[in-house]
Amino acid sequence: MPVSNEMKLFDSHCHLDDRTFAQDLENTIQSARDVGVFEMMTVGVGLKSSLRTLDLAESHDGLYASVGVHPHDAQSCNDTVMNELSRLAEHDKVRAWGETGLDFNRMYSPRKDQELWFIRQVLEADNLGLPLIFHERDSQGRFLEILQAHPNAQRNGVVHCFSGNEADLSAYLDLGFYIGITGILTIKTRGAGLRGLVPKIPMDRLLIETDAPYLTPAPQKNKTRRNEPAFVKSVLLKLAEVRQEGPETLAAATTANARRLFNINT
Repeated sequence: MPVSNEMKLFDSHCHLDDRTFAQDLENTIQSARDVGVFEMMTVGVGLKSSLRTLDLAESHDGLYASVGVHPHDAQSCNDTVMNELSRLAEHDKVRAWGETGLDFNRMYSPRKDQELWFIRQVLEADNLGLPLIFHERDSQGRFLEILQAHPNAQRNGVVHCFSGNEADLSAYLDLGFYIGITGILTIKTRGAGLRGLVPKIPMDRLLIETDAPYLTPAPQKNKTRRNEPAFVKSVLLKLAEVRQEGPETLAAATTANARRLFNINT
């Protein structure tokens, strides 16, 4: 399938503040731009991380920041952290709140802390009018229960690294959320279920993301462990293959979707 060299892509979820990029960040950003990835959302996972993401976004065109506390770090959250994150969120380069949610897989933070600060963050994002970047893993329905118990017709967000079943997908779409697709889609065994579901996602709800430096897609994973925004093109090409749609069409749609979700108009 021929691919245009003029496709413009948006990596809707990466962690460029991660220490693995410390020595070659500028080259990493340029490598992304060289393959058409001109916009990137670099995602905060705690207060220090959120400060770094905003600093990166301030100093680089095409980079945007989110602020939030990851469920792994929920036990370290408190009112002071929340107040500081809310202050950071007033900056024009901050276009989302997150990564927040529930992760009952590794349980790095107790469930009660995860739930408390997930709810607090959802309500604060609602108050600020920011879309949410959601993380959900093995919550056995609790993630949806919390969101449905705190309804807000104006709430918007993306389910990052979607890996649920068809019922989960339907529930997320009913809530109006976007669905983030990572390099898992390209992995033969691990991505089989996801490949079966992505054709069911409306084109206007699709986002592509790397989660860099994690979840390196094929074929790059055979050469390097570190994922980076440039590799989101591999996600896009696999998505086009699975959905039997043109890469250029999907590139335009996913970029427009990200810009709409994150309220980016320039």
